[in-house]
Parts: sequence; structure tokens; C-alpha cells
Amino acid sequence: MHEPAGEQPGRPRRRKRSAGRNVPQSIAVGLGLVAVVLLSLYVVKAAFVGLASVAVLIALWELAHAFRSRQVDVPVVPLGVGGVAMLVAAYAEGTGPLLGCFLATCAAALVWRARSGPAGFVRDVTAAVFTAAYVPLLASFAVLMLSAHDGADRVVAFVLAVVASDVGGFVAGVLWGRHPMSPTISPRKSWEGFAGSLVVGAATGAASVPLLLDGPAWGGVLLGVLAVLTATAGDLTESLLKRDLEIKDMGSLLPGHGGLMDRLDSLLPTAPVAYLVLDHVLNR
Repeated sequence: MHEPAGEQPGRPRRRKRSAGRNVPQSIAVGLGLVAVVLLSLYVVKAAFVGLASVAVLIALWELAHAFRSRQVDVPVVPLGVGGVAMLVAAYAEGTGPLLGCFLATCAAALVWRARSGPAGFVRDVTAAVFTAAYVPLLASFAVLMLSAHDGADRVVAFVLAVVASDVGGFVAGVLWGRHPMSPTISPRKSWEGFAGSLVVGAATGAASVPLLLDGPAWGGVLLGVLAVLTATAGDLTESLLKRDLEIKDMGSLLPGHGGLMDRLDSLLPTAPVAYLVLDHVLNR
């Protein structure tokens, strides 16, 4: 038997890393989503609120469907109505009415679920409150950013920071990834990829905040670094959730990506952080 050319006898063969997805298809779908978001932001601001509402409704349905696979019944109707109300309240009235709508949504979900009896009540209501906070409440912070006079540019800076984190992590992970961050949760996510996310995220923030918002470069670096931390945490959290529910993806709506929730997992936890950072940096 002959060893393949270029390999040393007895040396373990290095396993080729792959992205695990149809990369061209993923890029095409991602660019299409970005185009739709930009169009809604810069043509009519209210259109972005409508787009966000549709995204929240789809994400709620996907998450409820995933919970149902483990016999957890999340009341979709009150969560859907309340979720849209949260987004509209955030855009029109601000944080106070947003909080009020969130509390009303949780109460409505509790009452709605109570009609089905006591069996599994605590389990289902807990999942409902988690879902209300995880999807529409976090998404509402993107709408809060939009309500500012330069809101469209704030949302773009926020999205760019998350996209930069994903792209930097993907490229560095595929090229150099050797040390998994959390093998039991997300085997493909590596420390080398995380370093790539930090570099690209910080650089993107340092460029986008001064160019789009006339803010300081240090504020952009802060946005980029914090976005990497929250986006990574969000990605790992959803991976943990999917492993607990024993599913691969939250859905199949987006070819090459999975469900819509599989694209929102990094954006949702980053939205409140971006809102607070940009509010602080731009209003100093």
C-alpha cells in the first residue's frame, strides 16, 4: 500500500472544513434580504415597521411550531397580535408604551392558555413569556432606533455590525478554525472564527458610524465589538435551543439558511445593545 502523495506515514489526515450550507445560495438569499430591508428603510420608514411585523409573525410561528414538537403549546394568536402592537407602539410612542404592550401580551397569553386547563400550564406559559421577550420585544429595539431622525442609518449600522460579525466569523472559521468554542452546542463555531468576527466587526463599526451617522470611530468600534459578543451569544443560544428541541433548523423558508429565526438569532439580542450604544454615542 502506498501513502497518497504529499502525506507523511502515520500522520493523521487533516479533515477538510466546510460551511455546512449551500454557500452561493445562502449569499444570494442574504443579499436579497438586505435589498428588501434597505428599500423599506429609505423609501418609507413605516414600510420597515410593516416588514418587521411580518418577520416577527413568521418567527413566532416557527418558534411555536418548534416548541410543539416537544408538546409545548405556545398561544400564537395573542403573541402575534401583541407582537405587532409592540412594534407599532415602539415606533409611534417609544419605550413606555412598548413595555405596556409587552406586559399586556404576556397577560393575554396567560389567559388564552388558561382555557385549555391546568395540564402543562406552567410549562406553556413560561414558553409563551420567553417567546414574547425573545422575538417581538427584542425586535422592537430596531424599530426604536428607526424612530430617531437618522433612524434608517442607525438601523443600517446595526445590521452591518451583525453581518460583519457573521462574515468575519464564517471566513476565519473556514480558513483557520481548529479550536471549537463549544463542541456540544455548535461544533462548527471556533475561537479562530470568533477572532475573525471581532476584527471585521470592529473595523466595520469604525467605518460605518462615522460615515453614516457622523459619529466617533471609537463609538463604531464599541458597537462592532459588542455586536460580535451579542451575535455570538444569540447564535449559541439558538443552537442550544434547537439541540434541546432536537431539530436542525427552525424552518425551511429561506433556502440555504433554514427558517427566518435562523437568520434573526444574531440580530435579535444585538438590537437592544445597538440601540443603547448608538443612543449614548450620538447624543453625547
